[in-house]
Amino acid sequence: MESAFISRSSRNWADPLSDVLSLLKPRGYMTGGIDAGGEWCFGFEPSAGFKCFAVISGCCWLRLDAEDVTLRLEAGDFVVLTHEGGYRLASDLDLPSMEIMSVIKEPLNGRILTWQGGGGCLGLSAIFSFGGEHASILSEVLPPVIHIRNPEDRAVLQWYVERMMKVVREPRPGSVLMGEYLAQMMLVEVLQLHVANSASGAVGWLFALADRQVRAAIAAMHRAPAQRWTVQELAEQAGMSRSAFAQRFKERVGLPAMSYLTRWRMMLAADQLMHSKDSVAEIAFSLGYESESAFGFAFKREMGCSPRQYGRNRALPVEEGGAESNL
Repeated sequence: MESAFISRSSRNWADPLSDVLSLLKPRGYMTGGIDAGGEWCFGFEPSAGFKCFAVISGCCWLRLDAEDVTLRLEAGDFVVLTHEGGYRLASDLDLPSMEIMSVIKEPLNGRILTWQGGGGCLGLSAIFSFGGEHASILSEVLPPVIHIRNPEDRAVLQWYVERMMKVVREPRPGSVLMGEYLAQMMLVEVLQLHVANSASGAVGWLFALADRQVRAAIAAMHRAPAQRWTVQELAEQAGMSRSAFAQRFKERVGLPAMSYLTRWRMMLAADQLMHSKDSVAEIAFSLGYESESAFGFAFKREMGCSPRQYGRNRALPVEEGGAESNL
């Protein structure tokens, strides 16, 4: 399925964040809620995808054992779990954990499950996965938990979850596409809010987009990945001297500009290997490589295998839906 984001070929300007998310192909969302009463502790097995939670009423504890993170969540709170590790939600974390799959027997499909009479904590969730191969490009620059604290921001994100639940609960013609759009829009909102609220010294390509000059260079690479860029040419795009640009780019992104360009090219190549019938030679030339061997060397260094091995290893169809959850 074509991504909901605008493709690079249909616009004459570059938006690196949209480019990355388009490559990741966010999709496969599931929604639901639990209204829990009494004492309870639910355990969630590790799973791929982003998990978003809005606490509507009451309070509970969130614990990520692998990350040694514990949060007290109260009404109005909105959190996003960005890594694949397991976690617990509980009225009391000292209680024995009950596997959530033993409680939710079938997908909720936008409905709310009442547990032990409810009334203690009402939470809504949206879980969505990525159809692309490179979800780690997001998780590696994000903390395991993003806690949205501003009341106005939390209200906006809660609206997305509630709307997604309604779309799933009351399906109409076009509901599938609408739900995917809502999930993608919520993801963009979360990332924009996280970047805006992060410390100025945060490192990674996502945070570097907040730097106008570095963003200009990244946008140029995304706009024309096949161009034979030099550090000097990228510095000119940023309006900086070569040395000052090279230093700032590495400080903001965490790797040199040319390394970033190579990585982006290989991600584009991997996507083409998976979703097009282009030959390895055609892909190599489309990304600015003069020979298939030079491209193959760069691809193996970045991806850990040859282009042909990569295509063969991922030839099996990926099941839709991604995130394994009964929500």
